[in-house]
Amino acid sequence: MRKLLLHAAAKPLLFALCMLPITWLIYRVAINGAGANPQEYLIRATGDWTLRLVCIALAVTPLRTLTKTPQMARFRRMLGLFVYFYVVIHLLSYSWFDMGFDAPDIAKDIAKRPFILVGFLAFVLLTPLAATSFNSAIKALGAKRWQLLHKLVYMVSGLGLLHFFWMRAGKNNFAEVFVYAAVIALLLGWRLTQYLGKKRAATQQSRAQAAI
Repeated sequence: MRKLLLHAAAKPLLFALCMLPITWLIYRVAINGAGANPQEYLIRATGDWTLRLVCIALAVTPLRTLTKTPQMARFRRMLGLFVYFYVVIHLLSYSWFDMGFDAPDIAKDIAKRPFILVGFLAFVLLTPLAATSFNSAIKALGAKRWQLLHKLVYMVSGLGLLHFFWMRAGKNNFAEVFVYAAVIALLLGWRLTQYLGKKRAATQQSRAQAAI
């Protein structure tokens, strides 16, 4: 398993897998297989894939820790950039198909509709994460500041989920929302448990040293 994760073909394979959804969506639209409203289909589907990739990216660290395969960490950056890739397509699809790239109307729509506002805020928060997903940015920021900045992904996951919830609320369809909420809660809950465990261990160690 570890050798496969380090194989030279592993990253190209992941890249190809991450490109499959958008390739399939474009194909569906091209063959008129996207329903009566292909524009809405593309907007919704790219949003769905953004949220799915957020969940996959968040799952890397728990899986890496639980399976004791640190090699998985090398895929986290690519997954994060694909999250941004799909959210950009999602935003562009909305801006084009719904708003005709009319900037004033887009600004009014963002301010008027809460679910679009939180979705746009998630995009804004993702932008510095994508912009600093390079070794030169890590060196420039310093490891601690870079790690602190990239904790924004937790807020992004919450905003993305809220965006999805409000979007589905119009149709009173929450089945998928509950699935994503459970997955994100599990992934963030695991991180919180790990953090509290480390804090507890550090406190116990400090007390032990003070007692000596």
